[in-house]
Amino acid sequence: MILFRYLTREILVTMAAVAGVLLLVIMGSRFIRYFTDAAEGEIPVAILGNLMLFHLPGFLELILPLAFFLGVLLAYGQLYLNSEITVLVACGISPARLLQVSLVPATLVAVLVGLCSLWLTPAGALHNALTLEEQRSRLDFTALAPGRFQAFGGGRTAYAEAFSEDGQEMRGVFISERQRRGDGAPESVVTRAESGYQTVDPETGSRFLVLADGQRFGVDPGRHEAEALRFGTYAVRLSGGGERHELSAAEYASTPALLGHDDPRAQAQLQWRLSLPLMVFVLVLMAMPLSRVNPRQGRFAKLLPAIFLHISYLSLLLAAQDGIARGAWPVAVGMWPIHLGYLLIGLGLLWRAQRRGMR
Repeated sequence: MILFRYLTREILVTMAAVAGVLLLVIMGSRFIRYFTDAAEGEIPVAILGNLMLFHLPGFLELILPLAFFLGVLLAYGQLYLNSEITVLVACGISPARLLQVSLVPATLVAVLVGLCSLWLTPAGALHNALTLEEQRSRLDFTALAPGRFQAFGGGRTAYAEAFSEDGQEMRGVFISERQRRGDGAPESVVTRAESGYQTVDPETGSRFLVLADGQRFGVDPGRHEAEALRFGTYAVRLSGGGERHELSAAEYASTPALLGHDDPRAQAQLQWRLSLPLMVFVLVLMAMPLSRVNPRQGRFAKLLPAIFLHISYLSLLLAAQDGIARGAWPVAVGMWPIHLGYLLIGLGLLWRAQRRGMR
């Protein structure tokens, strides 16, 4: 038990450090992307934290296998540099026993990865897709930042001086847009109102911006005529009902729902979700022999080939998933030959390490 706790702690601590760094990099990149969209008025700033939280399982399912692989590699590499593995082997701890000890944290990591890939990731992806779709299906002006001119679809440019405390009513509204008159000629329309709010017609699903106490001017450069309209209430139709984007059934479907589908895309998604936890056990077989270094090499000597193996493994799985979804690769064959191939590589590395004196 002392040996088990010691080795498990070394592996998990190293894995946590690697996972933390990778998670910060990936989440930072995605946050910058969302923050840019929010700055441009495409999504509200208030939902950024919610989107990042539900993206977390999708990040973890890819980060944890790599972090565990590097954790085993670096932890055992340090033990080789300190000659601790030599002492353990001299005391009768065989390489097979060390592998058994490593499989215990590997099982824990595989369970976490499986929890993310089979349940949390599709649920989080569906939540984010519905959240963004709700923002699109709401009114275009929900993402408007006060005090800024922002462009929207349909050639509109809008400005709101301020918002009410609940964020539902705009004050000091200005809208510029291009329209066509009854004779088909284009004209520029400028609308100014003291306040405005957005609503959806429950019968048709059409979206409207309702303005109050304002003026509307229709002008066209080169013409000597202009139209002026004063209004107490004026409704601007933003879009028609039914304008919703289709969500991919395979990407957002739950794992039990995928089990009953014969569609290649559903089967590709199912095999991908099952492959990620299985990948953890294959990686630990490759990490054990790759971690064997001598003190002159340093613990990072095998890091580059190890990362290359992981990248090639993951890339082949992604290529197989795409091939299955497109029908270019048989569903019955699937991704299993890739796992078998890298399992044989891991077993070959173990056999080679034993022949060179790991025993």
